[in-house]
Amino acid sequence: MYELIEHAPRTGKSPTIWAFPAVVDWLKVAGQPVQGPWPPHQEPRPDPTDESLPVAIPEPPTT
Repeated sequence: MYELIEHAPRTGKSPTIWAFPAVVDWLKVAGQPVQGPWPPHQEPRPDPTDESLPVAIPEPPTT
């Protein structure tokens, strides 16, 4: 998100996002990638296979 406002004008007739420095600082930090590998007690989720997905079962026709 910070990349969207990084080059926005800082002065003008109406207030911009730069009027809220705490928000701008938060966007800088929140946009940083997480460093390092997964913690040992966590594993990334495996990719689902076609067999693990739910299967739709048609209802029998009512007469």
